[in-house]
Amino acid sequence: MALIKKVNDKSPQWGKECWLADNATLTGDVVMGDYCTVWFNAVVRGDVHYIKIGDHTNIQDGAVIHCSYQKSPVNIGSEVSIAHNAIVHGCTIKDRVMIGMGAIVMDDAVVNEGAVIAAGAVVLAGTIVESNSIYAGIPAKRVKETGKEMKEAITRIASNYPKYASWYKDE
Repeated sequence: MALIKKVNDKSPQWGKECWLADNATLTGDVVMGDYCTVWFNAVVRGDVHYIKIGDHTNIQDGAVIHCSYQKSPVNIGSEVSIAHNAIVHGCTIKDRVMIGMGAIVMDDAVVNEGAVIAAGAVVLAGTIVESNSIYAGIPAKRVKETGKEMKEAITRIASNYPKYASWYKDE
């Protein structure tokens, strides 16, 4: 069973058909929608501010979701994929976004709908990422628009994660 910790009288909450890996950690003021998955060694730490997550969002292995004390909460939309070892800190991630492996999104950044943050990219504090754009590099900059295939991939990946989680439910 995942590590679920109450902090300051607030306990994590999640909707129907969510799956949490045995060693995932959720603490404090975390509210997740339906059909979300939180994978091995991922940490969703709502101790210093709130974290709100929409439906069909996956937080993959080793990812860290955290906030800044009394300043910057985390708001994550629906159909979002946060890949392995990514860090999402005190920012807003809109719907149908993909955050690549090892990417970092810092405080008060806004990643608009349909965007992709490339693997290893660093989105600096306060950056506004354009909708339907791919950002890469350190610091992350817009490199091109997401095409039809990439938009379909974002939705497909998000919808596949509940299926992957179902493989573990009987174990």
